[in-house]
Amino acid sequence: MTTTTPTDLDAEALGLLRALTGRDDAVFHDGQLEAIRALVDDRRRALVVQRTGWGKSAVYFIATLLLRRRGAGPTLLVSPLLALMRDQVAAAARAGVRAAALNSANAHEWADVQQQISRGEVDVLLVSPERLNNPRFRDEQLPELVRTMGMLVVDEAHCISDWGHDFRPDYRRLADLIRTLPHEIPVLATTATANERVVADVEEQLGAGSPVLTIRGSLARASLRLGVLTLPTSRERLGWLLSHLADLPGSGIIYTLTVSAADDTARLLREAGHEVAAYSGRTDPDERERLEQRLKTNDLKALVATSALGMGFDKPDLGFVVHLGAPSSPVAYYQQIGRAGRATDNADVLLLPGREDAEIWQYFATASMPSEKRADAVLAELNDTPFSTPALEARVDLKRTPLELMLKVLDVDGAVQRVQGGWVSTGKAWEYDRERYERIAMARVAEQDAMLRYESSATCRMQLLQAELDDPAAAPCGRCDVCAGAWYPSEVRAEASGLATAALDRVGVELEPRAQWPTGADRVGLSLKGKIPADQRVESGRALARLTDLGWGTALREVFAAGAPDVPLSKGLLDGCVRVLKEWPWAERPTAVVAMPSASRPRLVASLAEALSTVGRLELLPPLTRARRGAGDDEAVAPGAPRTTANSVYRLAAVADAFDVGPELAAALAQQRGPVLLVDDFVDSRWSVTAAGRALRRAGADAVLPFALALVG
Repeated sequence: MTTTTPTDLDAEALGLLRALTGRDDAVFHDGQLEAIRALVDDRRRALVVQRTGWGKSAVYFIATLLLRRRGAGPTLLVSPLLALMRDQVAAAARAGVRAAALNSANAHEWADVQQQISRGEVDVLLVSPERLNNPRFRDEQLPELVRTMGMLVVDEAHCISDWGHDFRPDYRRLADLIRTLPHEIPVLATTATANERVVADVEEQLGAGSPVLTIRGSLARASLRLGVLTLPTSRERLGWLLSHLADLPGSGIIYTLTVSAADDTARLLREAGHEVAAYSGRTDPDERERLEQRLKTNDLKALVATSALGMGFDKPDLGFVVHLGAPSSPVAYYQQIGRAGRATDNADVLLLPGREDAEIWQYFATASMPSEKRADAVLAELNDTPFSTPALEARVDLKRTPLELMLKVLDVDGAVQRVQGGWVSTGKAWEYDRERYERIAMARVAEQDAMLRYESSATCRMQLLQAELDDPAAAPCGRCDVCAGAWYPSEVRAEASGLATAALDRVGVELEPRAQWPTGADRVGLSLKGKIPADQRVESGRALARLTDLGWGTALREVFAAGAPDVPLSKGLLDGCVRVLKEWPWAERPTAVVAMPSASRPRLVASLAEALSTVGRLELLPPLTRARRGAGDDEAVAPGAPRTTANSVYRLAAVADAFDVGPELAAALAQQRGPVLLVDDFVDSRWSVTAAGRALRRAGADAVLPFALALVG
């Protein structure tokens, strides 16, 4: 191997930096050249913790080119998001680095990429952490990549740590991969969001017994001007956006806590003439890419987004970030606002916290670790015969997403393994690490408390964020609203307030009917499969609003709060329900009302059914009764509370024969003509109203129209 003096390396690296940036006067930031030397000359393992925009990608692109010139193989870059991969491939091309990606979106290109690698035409191969456990990639392609690898790069390395704000179990496999690498292969991990606890965790996994060079700089973002504007209601917050969005610099991102808030806010702003679009985890991947490009070219004033738009989105001149509701931790907040001002002198960052934020944090609080009971249930079903995830879902009481997460955790822990055809048990003993999981849960609560302190603190905003990341250089920024006074207007124009009020006052969310019985129902003793017969199916229904909505959601969350009394429906909520019925475009108007047998709010449901009957002049039929107590009934617990059942098969099993059409109701249905309005307090899985509607249809109801106060999720 050819060696060079540090001076030769420095000059060579500087030339590559200037080619990368297109500037003849470009120089390295503090720490960049140190990292490059460590990787290329010393073949070390290094962790770089630097602010967004510092130039972490320049380090690994330049190090790659230098290593390739010295005869090394391609760099394997583990990258967490498709958006990040797209930006990194584009950035690599600008730097003269030949990059290719293997991910779920380009499976049709894998064979071509493999050929390019074998011909030596790829300098950097980007893969997702999930790809590392794809059986074909892991068994057939990864060994050859490791054999020829010149360097391993782990981007967004805080995802390795279960202490981090964005823990991903698949990242934990990297520690196993690193342990298999020869010590002369350099390894680089990079992140902008890691406190001391996360740094120590990443160092331990990165080092695998070797010393790690950690290069940590100040996380202060001098271009960002931070502020917090507390307004009393969602109406005022939306009104502020309507009043002042056009005045914010350039184009930017408006973050919301929920998908429904993103959709509703984007619709309101569009109707007011603003070029915006909604972006969330429900957005089609191709549409996501198109929207990202529109924002990058300033064709949009803003994307109204959930946290789905986060790591990896790179628009250096992004002018502002506004949060409509606060994330649940300062570290997550720092990561999201890091999208702004990466290549500009100034960018505005404003938080508009809501009173409902803490409730929404609690509602969405789902453990990223397996519960002992459910982990044991999964392990009990697995043996040496592969089970696909859908097949396993039919055997255990978990929805698809948490089941996949649990399998990944168990896989990393060595208890299960993913093979061609599904998952198998390794036969290794697995012990539930209760103490560890409880520590992590306590850390999440502490993060929420810290976010509330950020909102109300008299300490410099940037200094507080730096302190949460254990940045020793934390100091007053001199720019935020604490240091320099409010830089943002606080007034809300009357016209904007009126538009916001009208938007928040909108009612009605469709309840799509279930059309298919879940696969695997026969495994829990149900002879139900295939399509639900048309003469046993409910029609499209309606709910007053989603529980997470900015408008009606506030009142609904009070109704369904833990410990809230079961009382008759308030006039305000009843008026909203009546409006939903008036605006419902049903094919045929209902002629009667039937109440669901609610286990937790019988007075509320009975009062709603009676009131709708009176106002709509509909016949009030005897209520359905409970044939048995179904532990998984939608009504059995409050929305967001822990359930004893989770996935569709088990939810259906709990309610399939749980409802009884008694003699009085059966006699009334025999005389009844026209659709029946089936009234419930809230709908979650939709299996309760599906089962109840089936019972009513089999008893003679012409049609069943489900109606609920709230839609969960």
